[in-house]
Amino acid sequence: MSFIRFEIVATVIELGSFTATAEKLNMTQSAVSHAVASLESEWGVSLLIRDRKKGITLTDVGQKILPHIREVLKRMEVINQEIALVTNLETGIIRVGTFASASSCLLPKLLAKFQKKHPNIEFKFFEGTYEEITKWLKSGIIDIGFVVKDDSTQDFDVVPLIKDEMVVAYHPDHRFQLKETIDMHELIDESFIMPTGMYQSHVEALFKEANIEPTILFEVHDCTTIANMVQEGLGVTIGPELFLKTQQNIKVSKLTIKNSREVALACQSIANASPAVKEFVTTAQHVFQQ
Repeated sequence: MSFIRFEIVATVIELGSFTATAEKLNMTQSAVSHAVASLESEWGVSLLIRDRKKGITLTDVGQKILPHIREVLKRMEVINQEIALVTNLETGIIRVGTFASASSCLLPKLLAKFQKKHPNIEFKFFEGTYEEITKWLKSGIIDIGFVVKDDSTQDFDVVPLIKDEMVVAYHPDHRFQLKETIDMHELIDESFIMPTGMYQSHVEALFKEANIEPTILFEVHDCTTIANMVQEGLGVTIGPELFLKTQQNIKVSKLTIKNSREVALACQSIANASPAVKEFVTTAQHVFQQ
């Protein structure tokens, strides 16, 4: 059985288009269609539903088979990389899941270190929420992902990288501007922008520990929107230092009560990962744990 047909099916689902798949794999569209049709004919099942309005989706059996197709492709990638190591011809691709602050604050330093030593390894990045990254890990869409260590990451091999502390963020002209550390009780009368997304539980835990209720003026899901509102002086917020310290026209201060999220790399199985992924993990440990 030709593994190229597996790659074609996986790419069609990823891109949602026969035309885009043909362009990416340097094939004709008819060749892509023929490859999918021949695989369906050989197995005697339909894998894809082609709908002009909804686009291309998986049939029920296609949904069951796709994870296995991805696993076969992953195993082939490992074989190719192992052969490449023996012949001293380094090759491979790493599919990385990442969230916004990890993309801007962690990835550049890690990639700079990694690519100096392994310039021929390619990367493909998938940016999303914590929940999307764990879903991509389980389904095999990505090889490794930046995550925040919690109950949802217990099924993976997890390598802790950094502690990302919760801090207070405010407009540069705010009365907090000269304070390096802020007591939680100083936030009681402040117009507070409550995050409802990825780090809400950390913020709520801080107020609970201080035994106070914030004066919530806005509840906002998107991190960038929260930062923009703080920039406009609409209120103060609490969030991860990794993200907030990169935002323009915002100042941050430490809190007297400590709370942090642990940013880590997660993989289905490091022992069974490709040589490139294993080296990526090792490099990350050297960069962030020293």
